[in-house]
Amino acid sequence: MNPGGLALFIARRLAFAVPLLLLISFGVFALIHLAPGDAARALLGARPASPATIAAIREAYHLDDPFFVQYGEWLWQVLQGDLGRSIRGSQPVAWMIGDRLPLTAWLTLYGTILVIGLGIPLGALAAARRGGALDRFVVMMGVFGVSSPAFVTGIILLYLFGVVLGWFPTFGAGRGFLDQLHHLVLPALALALSIMAIVIKVTRASMIEVLDKDYVGFARARGLAPARVFFVYVLRNALIPVATAAGIIIIALVGGAIYVETTFSLPGIATLMVEAVQKRDIPLIQGTTLFFAAFVVLINLGIDVLYVLIDPRVRLGQEGA
Repeated sequence: MNPGGLALFIARRLAFAVPLLLLISFGVFALIHLAPGDAARALLGARPASPATIAAIREAYHLDDPFFVQYGEWLWQVLQGDLGRSIRGSQPVAWMIGDRLPLTAWLTLYGTILVIGLGIPLGALAAARRGGALDRFVVMMGVFGVSSPAFVTGIILLYLFGVVLGWFPTFGAGRGFLDQLHHLVLPALALALSIMAIVIKVTRASMIEVLDKDYVGFARARGLAPARVFFVYVLRNALIPVATAAGIIIIALVGGAIYVETTFSLPGIATLMVEAVQKRDIPLIQGTTLFFAAFVVLINLGIDVLYVLIDPRVRLGQEGA
């Protein structure tokens, strides 16, 4: 694949991503600005609300300036990497996000591995045995997974494997790689089950469609090895819809992390956002929301690149007529 064409493709996608991020940042700032109550008192937190303190807060955050001036000042700080300071102990928001990021990233990665590692093989197996008992069982489990929200699945797993059987810890993230791996088994499984059902369904439907294509029958008629037909002709083409849905899948995993981290008492970014909303920590709400928005945009960019790597029919940099 032409590296120059790929670079041009990424540049064009970034040209769309930057204005989108600016629009999202404006929306986040505007929603916080329109929230009821006095922003200065919210920013005070637990500090005494003396007139001098309130005046200092209003001056520090430019609350007496026009709305667009306030937005410009905040955006300029964000572009410099300064997301402000939380009202809880005046800690930098960027530092708080960075402190919680590894756990949420590890939980999301764990869930993604389970979704891809189990969802695609199960969907392919169901398609290869379509109409049989295995196919019906996989479809039934997929319906169960879609119907069960992450927090419901998490409570069931927590009670069954944590309380009744005692195989896994019921709360906390653990210390060290192996201990953390053990602690995150149930949260990752709860996070993955509902999303895995979507992957199974998409993979199965795509595999069935590809298996009926003429070029698959032609490849078999040529006497090619079944494994080569399956992996080169069937699975690769069947993965295109899965890759298209991968962005939604990863975003759904991050969204589900809010429920899972709360259910299992995990100190990740999702619980940090919940705590910020509960305490009306304005800088922290703005910082975490903007972080998630940037993450979503970058994931979509990565999926676009993955799509063109999987499907050679996509033309890089020259999408003509």
